[in-house]
Amino acid sequence: MKTIMITGGTSGLGQALARTYLERGDRVVVVSRSAGKGEAYLRQAEKDGHGGRAFFIEADLSLVNENQRVVEKVKSDFPVVDALVLCARFFRSYRRVTSEGIEHHLALFYLSRYLLSHGLAECLEKAPEPVVVNVAGPGNHMVRIHWDDLELERGYDGWDAMLQGGRLNDLLGVHFDTEHQERGIHYVLLFPGNIAGGFVGEFDPVMTVRAEEMRRAGAPIQGGVRLVSALIDSPPSETLSAFQERRPINVQGGSTFDSDDAKRLHDITQDLIQRAGRGAP
Repeated sequence: MKTIMITGGTSGLGQALARTYLERGDRVVVVSRSAGKGEAYLRQAEKDGHGGRAFFIEADLSLVNENQRVVEKVKSDFPVVDALVLCARFFRSYRRVTSEGIEHHLALFYLSRYLLSHGLAECLEKAPEPVVVNVAGPGNHMVRIHWDDLELERGYDGWDAMLQGGRLNDLLGVHFDTEHQERGIHYVLLFPGNIAGGFVGEFDPVMTVRAEEMRRAGAPIQGGVRLVSALIDSPPSETLSAFQERRPINVQGGSTFDSDDAKRLHDITQDLIQRAGRGAP
């Protein structure tokens, strides 16, 4: 029996993955900020005969202290984690800052994934074939990182914030691989394509229309489940890899996987974590 941990596991792709692995007989730990959806997940698992293998952790993953709490709970309750699937994301047309003083997109789409990936490395390394599947948008070299304004205080745009998050996750993968390669953890960055129900958030009028168009055009969710489950069941041989759906992306250097940029982002991230610990100014 594997232990699969899924963030954003109460809706969309994460929810479908959770159901799939429960049906296969695995233990599934879902993390979400919605207590109601979490309770519904547990009720459905009980109804389907999977109650003893379904677990829910309520947490607001846009907050550093909540991620740290989740890490400690998982270490205590699930010392071996076979797969960590990072799906939590929430689009915002309007800029929002968390109670810890960090721009919301950066906090949820990047910083949470950084904290959970590194924080759970010791649980992952105990598994036979450990894997992190970071569902992001790898390899988009057309997107620039706003190094002088990562939190987009000057001229915020929700789409720009989301795309930049994909670039930051590329660099997270590079740094994670540098730090933990000897642990044998496979870190996979994946864009599963436009999946029905996969684009959620708070939208302005223009983005409301676009989001609805994306939902109508989205591919069936089971295609995304097959992509992720294939990576969990048989991780790539490399400790760092990236895919646009089934197409592999070269992660050896290049503008989107630059090791110097990864180190630069890691240093900035440490400052963000310290700042969050002090709370919003």
